[in-house]
Amino acid sequence: MRNLADPIKVDSTNPNDPMAQLAVVLLALFGQMERTYTLERAAHARSVATAKGRRIGRPSVVDPDRLAYAAHLRESGHTIAEIVAKTGITRTTLYRHLPPRAPEPVTARPVTATEVEPAPASAD
Repeated sequence: MRNLADPIKVDSTNPNDPMAQLAVVLLALFGQMERTYTLERAAHARSVATAKGRRIGRPSVVDPDRLAYAAHLRESGHTIAEIVAKTGITRTTLYRHLPPRAPEPVTARPVTATEVEPAPASAD
């Protein structure tokens, strides 16, 4: 006769055994819980560091003067390929640091008064 004090044998080698399935599910649940708590702790640590004014992540290796020059070139209408050639900054880094260009409006050009055709005369 068995009682609650007896150990429960859990053999996870048999995938059809309900106790083995329960053991695997519990282990996965604990792993997911630990991952969730780790992400929460890391997010809290990042927010505390940001609030204290500390920079998060790897330090930037881009020279601020070269980046300002690249921004100037971008504003004056140069393409990314031209900016890469002139500054030596890689394309990926430029896309990461430079703000995207404002989208150009997609509208028809304004019609001038000389282009407007007069309305046909009505035959009354």
